[in-house]
Amino acid sequence: MENQAVKVQLLTYMPTITQEKVIRKKNILHLFKNIPQKPYFEDTKRNIALFKANCFDILPNLPENSIDMIFADPPYFLSNGGFTCHAGKMVSVNKGKWDESKGVEGNYIFTQRWLRECQRVLTPNGTIWVSGTSHIIYTVGSAMQTLGYKILNDIAWFKVNPPPNLSCRYFTHSTETILWAAKNKYSKHYFDYDLMRKMNNNKQMLSLWSIKAPGFAEKIYGKHPTQKPIELLDRIVLASTRQGDIVLDPFAGSSTTGVVAVKEKRQFIGVELEEEYLKTSIKRLKELDGKH
Repeated sequence: MENQAVKVQLLTYMPTITQEKVIRKKNILHLFKNIPQKPYFEDTKRNIALFKANCFDILPNLPENSIDMIFADPPYFLSNGGFTCHAGKMVSVNKGKWDESKGVEGNYIFTQRWLRECQRVLTPNGTIWVSGTSHIIYTVGSAMQTLGYKILNDIAWFKVNPPPNLSCRYFTHSTETILWAAKNKYSKHYFDYDLMRKMNNNKQMLSLWSIKAPGFAEKIYGKHPTQKPIELLDRIVLASTRQGDIVLDPFAGSSTTGVVAVKEKRQFIGVELEEEYLKTSIKRLKELDGKH
């Protein structure tokens, strides 16, 4: 009974705000003809596709100008043998090989490479959101400027109730930066200003967002070490896409981006290397359709 209550809480966490008719200008299933592998998971009814792959194996094979919005939560490269606090306990910050730094130059090359591919597949008026801590976000910003992206906003996400700093040698880390950028300076990006104002008590929404980290209800099928809250992605998707748009996440993790995209009647393409997180993603996506 308790698990059922949690599932209901997850499904009703952020009610859909927009009720406009869904108009699909294009279908994601037609974008995969040049991709050498089949999706790990595919839902043709709701236009969802998950690939078990490195993003560099998928992005170059997607058509140019085909994706309306990208959310990327790339490796932060902070797995350095240090420690942090989780649930009142000291735990390692190491998340896996994928999060180990490649050095300043290597990190920049990696970042510029995936950003270049994302820029190619974005529609002329498409936008990208990239989340990161101080370990990587300045590299992301520099690479964006080099590639000719137009940075629209730097969102400061304030994590309410962050874990304490154990070393007591720094201020407590309580924010992440999310860069929102258009494909280039010629883009006429979409922004649902009226909806964002409505969601903010009829006041202009600031670039400082106070949103709690994911709770237990969002992790009942498994968790990702850098999982983002549904509320955060809901705001991002609603602000910068229309219903029927195609949303891509090249580092999908447990697919919070996909959960929100499907809930808000967008199409979704996710790319993730780790099978464990893909299995979690599928459970979360199926739950939205009542199939789990």
